[in-house]
Amino acid sequence: MANNSYSGVKNSLVEANHDGEFGCTLKELRSLMELRGAEAIGKLGECYGDAHGLCNRLKTSPSDGLSGQPADIEKRKTVFGQNLIPPKKPKTFLQLVWEALQDVTLIILEVAAIVSLGLSFYRPPDAEREHCGKAAGGVEDETESEAGWIEGAAILLSVICVVLVTAFNDWSKDKQFRGLQNRIEQEQKFTVVRGGQVIQIPVAEIVVGDVAQVKYGDLLPADGVLIQGNDLKIDESSLTGESDHVKKTLEKDPMLLSGTHVMEGSGKMVVTAVGVNSQTGIIFTLLGGNEDDDEDEEEKKKEKEEKKKQRKTKAQDGAAMEMQPLNSDEATDAEEKKKANLPKKEKSVLQGKLTKLAVQIGKAGLLMSAITVIILVVLFVVDTFWVQNLPWVKDCTPIYIQFFVKFFIIGVTVLVVAVPEGLPLAVTISLAYSVKKMMKDNNLVRHLDACETMGNATAICSDKTGTLTMNRMTVVQAYIAEKHHKKVPEPENIPSPALDVLILGIAVNCAYTTNIMPPEKEGGLPRQVGNKTECALLGFSNDLKRDYHAIRNEIPEEKLYKVYTFNSVRKSMSTVLKMADGSFRMFSKGASEILLKKCCKILTASGEPKLFRPRDRDDMVKKVIEPMASEGLRTICLAYRDFSASDGEPDWDNENDILSGLTCICVVGIEDPVRPEVPDAIRKCQRAGITVRMVTGDNINTARAIASKCGILLPGDDFLCLEGKEFNRRIRNERGEIEQERIDKIWPKLRVLARSSPTDKHTLVKGIIDSTVAEQRQVVAVTGDGTNDGPALKKADVGFAMGIAGTDVAKEASDIILTDDNFSSIVKAVMWGRNVYDSISKFLQFQLTVNVVAVIVAFTGACITQDSPLKAVQMLWVNLIMDTFASLALATEPPTESLLLRKPYGRNKPLISRTMMKNILGHAVYQLTIIFTLLFAGEKLLDIDSGRNAPLHAPPSEHYTIVFNTFVLMQLFNEINARKIHGERNVFEGVFNNLIFCSIVFGTFIIQIVIVQFGGKPFSCVALTIDQWLWCTFLGFGSLLWGQVISSIPTSRLKFLKTAGHGTQKEEIPDEELEELEDVDEIDHAERELRRGQILWFRGLNRIQTQMDVVSAFQSGTSFQGALRRQASNSSQQQHDVTNVSSPTHVAFSTTTPATAANSASATVGYPSCEGIPQLHLPL
Repeated sequence: MANNSYSGVKNSLVEANHDGEFGCTLKELRSLMELRGAEAIGKLGECYGDAHGLCNRLKTSPSDGLSGQPADIEKRKTVFGQNLIPPKKPKTFLQLVWEALQDVTLIILEVAAIVSLGLSFYRPPDAEREHCGKAAGGVEDETESEAGWIEGAAILLSVICVVLVTAFNDWSKDKQFRGLQNRIEQEQKFTVVRGGQVIQIPVAEIVVGDVAQVKYGDLLPADGVLIQGNDLKIDESSLTGESDHVKKTLEKDPMLLSGTHVMEGSGKMVVTAVGVNSQTGIIFTLLGGNEDDDEDEEEKKKEKEEKKKQRKTKAQDGAAMEMQPLNSDEATDAEEKKKANLPKKEKSVLQGKLTKLAVQIGKAGLLMSAITVIILVVLFVVDTFWVQNLPWVKDCTPIYIQFFVKFFIIGVTVLVVAVPEGLPLAVTISLAYSVKKMMKDNNLVRHLDACETMGNATAICSDKTGTLTMNRMTVVQAYIAEKHHKKVPEPENIPSPALDVLILGIAVNCAYTTNIMPPEKEGGLPRQVGNKTECALLGFSNDLKRDYHAIRNEIPEEKLYKVYTFNSVRKSMSTVLKMADGSFRMFSKGASEILLKKCCKILTASGEPKLFRPRDRDDMVKKVIEPMASEGLRTICLAYRDFSASDGEPDWDNENDILSGLTCICVVGIEDPVRPEVPDAIRKCQRAGITVRMVTGDNINTARAIASKCGILLPGDDFLCLEGKEFNRRIRNERGEIEQERIDKIWPKLRVLARSSPTDKHTLVKGIIDSTVAEQRQVVAVTGDGTNDGPALKKADVGFAMGIAGTDVAKEASDIILTDDNFSSIVKAVMWGRNVYDSISKFLQFQLTVNVVAVIVAFTGACITQDSPLKAVQMLWVNLIMDTFASLALATEPPTESLLLRKPYGRNKPLISRTMMKNILGHAVYQLTIIFTLLFAGEKLLDIDSGRNAPLHAPPSEHYTIVFNTFVLMQLFNEINARKIHGERNVFEGVFNNLIFCSIVFGTFIIQIVIVQFGGKPFSCVALTIDQWLWCTFLGFGSLLWGQVISSIPTSRLKFLKTAGHGTQKEEIPDEELEELEDVDEIDHAERELRRGQILWFRGLNRIQTQMDVVSAFQSGTSFQGALRRQASNSSQQQHDVTNVSSPTHVAFSTTTPATAANSASATVGYPSCEGIPQLHLPL
C-alpha cells in the first residue's frame, strides 16, 4: 500500500539512499511512521530493537540529543529534508494587472474608448457635414478634428493608471500578508536537547534525529518516536477524527505525529520525519498535487491571500494541520449535526454594513447613469430629427454614432464616479495599516477582521495569571512544622526531616522542563523557565539554600516511576519514586483546599507526622489559607504518601485511592504581583464602556483580592464574585441543563469567576454572546493561554492568546496573539479597532460628498447642456483622488486616546450617523451651488467665453476648466473636513502627525496644477491665469469655512436626516435564506448581500471580487472518502470558525479551500457533487 499511495508525492521527496551515513533511509522511516500501536512496536523491535536502537542508527543520544554542529545539521537537512512545507508561489504583478482588468466598469470604459478612437479617425466628406445637424457643426478646423482621438486615448490611459494602482495595492497587500506570516512562523519555537543542553529553536530548524521535549499544550511540529513519557495523552483528531485522547506509552503506542496536540503529560521523542515527509506533510502534498492545473481560473486574488495567511499560520513549520476525519464518516456526520445546532455567530460587522451600503450606492449609480444616457440620446434625437427636421443620411451615421458613443461614455463616467470602488480599498488599507502598526503594540493579528471587531467589544473575559499579573511568581509565606512564617523562613528554623522531604518533593515533583536560570544581565532577577508556579517552588528551594539540581542529577527523569501530570480536572500533580527497599513514595502538590481534604496527617515541629482531623483542617483554612488568600496570594499545599513494600504494588490506575491518606508537609503562599500598568488600562476600558471580567482557576479570596487591586471590583459597586461550582448550580435547571434565562440573571453583574474550569469559561462566553437582555448583542473578547482555553477562544468574537505563556493550541484557536502577554495591549487593540471603524467612516463621509456632487453635476449638466461639464478623463482623475488617494490619506490616521472616551458603537449602529449625513448633505449643497453658479453664470462673473453647447470636437474652454478646477479644489479642502466625523470644530487637530495625509493632499494639489496648466486636450483643460487660480482656490477654501457653519447647526434640530449603512438585522433575513444558511456556522452579511440575484453586475464594479464559481471538487475539510459520498446538499461550509478544538472541521492546509477574501468579505461556495474524482488512499 505504501508504494502506490505516494504516486502524487514522489517529486517532492528526497529519494537519495544514504545507508552509508545513517543507519536508516528516509523511506524506511516513512514506512515506520505509517504504522500504529502493536504493528508499530513490532516493526520498531524487528528493525531497530527499540527507540534507543533507532537513536543509535540516527546517530543521536536519547539523553544528550544531537551535537548541534552546523555541518551535521545541514547533512541531516540534505538527507531527510527540512521541516518546512513549501508555500504556494505568489501571483506575479502581471497576473494581478490582468485580474484588475476584469473589472466590469473598466471593461465598459475600454470598449467605449476604443469605439470612440476608431470613429474619431473616420472623416465624412466635408460637403455633407452640414446635413448632419447643428451639433456636428462646421466649427472645427483641421488641427482640432485631428485631435479627436485624444479623448479615447486619454480614457485608455486613465484606465491603465487605475489598473496599475489596483494591482500595486493587491501586490503590496500580498507582500504584507506574507511578512505577517513569516513573523508568525518565527514566533513558533520548540524545545529540543542539543549537546546535553535544553534549548528552544524555531520549528523550521528541527531535523531528523533531534530529541524534542514534549509537554502539555504543545502542538507537535514533526513525527517522532517516544523515548520516555509521563502520563502522555495526545489529541489525534486532526489526523484521525477520533476525539478520544490517545495514551502514548513505550509499551503500547510510541508513535507521535505532527499536527497533533499534547493534551496531558510530558515526555521526550526522537524526531523521525519532518516537513513534507511527516504524516501531515504527506497529506498536504497529496492535497496540493492537483493545485496548479486549473487553480488560476478558479481562485480569485483576495480569497487566496487570506487563505494563505490562515493556511500558513496553521500549517507551515508547525504543520498544525487540523484535518477532518480521514477514516471516520461517523465523525464527519456527527460534526455536521453538531454544527447545525449551534447558534449562528455573525461575521465581521463592518464588512456587512459596508457591502450593504455599497450595493445600495451601486444600484443608485446604475440608475442615474442609465437615466443620463437615455435623456442625452432622447434630447439629441428630438433636436436633430424633429426640431431641425433632418433626414437620416447614410453619410452622417458615423457622426451620429460618435455622438451616441460620447453619451455612452458620459453615462459610464457617471457610473464610475457613483460606484465606490474605493470602499474595499479603504477597508483593506485601513486594516493592513492597523495590523502593521498593531504589531508594534504587541498585537500579532492572525485574522484581519478581528482587528475591526475588537473596536466593538463590550466585554473582555480575562485570565488572571500573566495577563493582569506579571507571571513572575515567588513564595512569600509558608506554613511549615506547625508555624506560619510571614516571610520565607531561614533553613535552620525548619526541622531537618521536614526540610529534606520538602526539598526532595519540590525537586522531583516539578516538571523537569521547569528551571531557574541565572539572570541574563548582572544584578538582574533570575530567569524563570517553564511553569511559573513550579518556578516559585524551585525558587523557594533555592531560598532555603538547597540545590534542587543535585537531586535531579541523582534522580533523572527516566528514573521517575510514575507521574500524574497536572490537568484541569485533577488540579494537582503527583510523582512516584521507587525506593531501594521496594517501597514507593509519592509526592503531591496542588491547590491547598483540594489537597488538604486528602490529607490525614501533618508534619509537626519535630518533623514527625501526626493525625490531621477535619476539625484541624477547618482551623487551618481559617487561620492560614484565608489570610493568605485575602492578601492576593495563591496557596499551594505540598504533601507525600508512603506505600510499604509488604502491601505489594498498588493499583496506580485507581487515582482516587492513590491520592488519599496523604501527609501534609507545608502550605506556601505564592505572590504574583499585579502588572503596574493594568489598573490604568482597566480604568480606560471601563470609561470606554467595556466591562472587564476576571475568569481564573484560583480560589475566590485570592481572585477577589487581585480583582480589587486591578480595579475590576470597585468599592461600593453591586457585583458578583462566584466560584465555578456555584456558577454552575445557578445556571442549570433541575435536569442539569444550562438555561439562557438563568445565565442572563447572572452575567450582567458577574465580575469574578474563580475556581473555574475551561468549560465554565466557554459557558460564560457563549452565554454572554447569545444573550438578548441588553439592547445590543454583546461583543466578547477572551484571553487564554492553556490548551483547554481553545473552545472559549474559538467561541469568542475575538480570542487573544498569550504569546509567551500561551500553548500552541491556544494560539491556534486565537485571532490575535499578545506578544507581551500584557492586558494593556488589549486596550491598544480596542483603540486600533475603533480607529479602523472611524477611518472607514471618514472615508465614506468624503467619498459620498464627492459622489453626490459629481453625479448630480454630470446628470443635470448633461441634461441641460447635452454635455457633461466634467469630462470622462476628468471624472477618472476625480475618481482616483476620491478612491485611491483619499482611502490612503484617511485610512491611515493614527488612533488617539479620545477614541476610548466613547461607548462601543455596537452591531446595529449605522456606518453613517446623522452628524455625518448632515456634513455630507451640507457640503454637497455648498459645492453644487458653487458649481452651478460657475456653470451657468461663470462666463459673466469671470468675463470669459461660455463653454456651453460646444460642438463635438471643440477645443477645451476656460469656462469648463474653471468648473473642473474649482470642483477638485473643493474636494481637496473637504478632505481636511472629512478628518472629523463627530462634529468637532478643529479639523486640523493632529493633522501633522499623519505624514501620509499631508503628502497626499499636497501631492494631489501639485498634480492638479500640472493637469490644468499642461493637460491640454487629453484632460479637456486650458491653462488658467493667476487670478483665475486664486478664485478657484478661494472657492475651494470656502469648504473649510462652510464646514464651521455646518458644525454650528445642532444635528438634533434636523429631524429629516436619516442614517445609512445599518447592519443586517436577524429579523430581516427571510426564512428560506436562513434554511440555506443551516450548515454555515457564521452568518456573513457581506456575503448575503452579494448573493442576491441582481448583484452580478456589482461583483465586478466593487472590487470585492468574491469568487462565486466552484472553487474545488474537494469540499472544505472533508475526509477524502467522505468527500466522494457527500452531495452538494450540504454545500456551504465556512472556513473561519473551528467550533471545537478537539474535533476540527477545517483543513487548514487545503490549497483549494475558499477562504475569506483579504478584505474579510467571505465567500461561501456551493460545491458540486464530486463525481469522477479518483479515489485517494492515504497511508494513515
